[in-house]
Amino acid sequence: MDRRTFVKGVGAAALMAGLPKFALAKASADEIGKLGSTLTPMGAVKEGNADGSIAPWSGKWLGTPPGISFAGTGTPLPDPYASEKPIFTITAQSLAQYADKLSAGQQAMFKRYPDTFKMHVYPCHRDFRYSDWTHEQIRQNAELAALTASQEGITNVKGGAAFPFPKSGIEQIWNVITATKAFTETGDYDEAVVYPDGNIAWGGQKWDIYAPPYDPNTPREAGSPQSSFVFRETTKPERERGSIALVQETWAFDSNPTMAYQYVPGTRRVKQAPEVAGDYPLGPGGFHTVDDTRLWAQSPKRYTWELVGKKEIFVPYNNYKVEDPAASYKTLLGKSHLNPDFMRWELHRVWVLKAKLKDGIRHIYGARTIYADEDTHLPLLADMYDARGELYRFALNTVSYDYAAQIFMTRVCCYHDLVSGAYMADRLTNELKNKPKFNVGGRKPGDYTPAELKRRGV
Repeated sequence: MDRRTFVKGVGAAALMAGLPKFALAKASADEIGKLGSTLTPMGAVKEGNADGSIAPWSGKWLGTPPGISFAGTGTPLPDPYASEKPIFTITAQSLAQYADKLSAGQQAMFKRYPDTFKMHVYPCHRDFRYSDWTHEQIRQNAELAALTASQEGITNVKGGAAFPFPKSGIEQIWNVITATKAFTETGDYDEAVVYPDGNIAWGGQKWDIYAPPYDPNTPREAGSPQSSFVFRETTKPERERGSIALVQETWAFDSNPTMAYQYVPGTRRVKQAPEVAGDYPLGPGGFHTVDDTRLWAQSPKRYTWELVGKKEIFVPYNNYKVEDPAASYKTLLGKSHLNPDFMRWELHRVWVLKAKLKDGIRHIYGARTIYADEDTHLPLLADMYDARGELYRFALNTVSYDYAAQIFMTRVCCYHDLVSGAYMADRLTNELKNKPKFNVGGRKPGDYTPAELKRRGV
């Protein structure tokens, strides 16, 4: 969440390069009328595909499904599909048969780890839905949301995807940025970088997040809303324990940049942190970048964005097993990737979004392709390329529906370095007692100030 610029020797003209010379049209009355009728309330296609391998959307479950015993937020989510068996398994030997439904990064994983990487493919399910409140916000977004002139900000957005009928790459990346999330999130996460020799570098944080645009108790703002307030306290490694960051962010990257503050235990003081952005490295060993947090975060200004369209892709979906407390880290974290037996893959339609680095901008990724779920707009896969156009990293988000928050959420996120063979697993919770809780309420922007940061640190 911290930001620091990696744009050097480049003025505003370079960052503005490639912007269209026309205003993007808002959704028509005819399009808006399709929400919840011929389309899902989120704007996705209701029908499955011709051979039935993608299920039609039913949205039959809101919250905890029938027959499931769930103790509430902060407790493990029982798997509603636990009794299902894989339909088939993709291996390096059968890769060619399924290549048209795999990203370049997925195909690279099979080629790099032919003996261990496999994908167990299960039946597609589209059973859960968001609340009526969220659906109504999406409808209003379709009618009211707009980009700022620079395209680095949005206005009049609340509750989820800003543009349920995306007509350009810039609109779709804003859908990824604004995809429905919990309005409060508190709890611990672990992260692990697994090296080819089997060594693991550990990190951990305690998070406290408030995101006003997803809170039903906050009014819709005509301007660019304050998007998130974050306390992030380091719990491991021990040498960094007790360091706390405060981040205040809006959806107006052009006019109201991110503010960040840091509490350093050694000095017991709060100082404003420099802006950290772009390819600034994060995690143990600096293993992923600020802007690929959960596959994409931050302003879209460094890239030009092309909306390729929709495609059927095997993606991580309904991944309840990956967070099962019965699965120890030792069992889950394979030498080169997560244990395939804890991963569930389903065939879904995704938006394919290509990004190309603008001329004169510095970044370790010269291009990237992001695959965002059509039902949620959450990014599920990402292929990252270096400046030479060579595939460099592959990342994935596991996703499952949270019964308490009544939303789909990204869970464990993995970043694979296809050159070194190391990978990072982020947002691990299996062995933690203080598991994340969502939408518990009782938070407001005034709770996230430098004064409160100092109080927390002392």
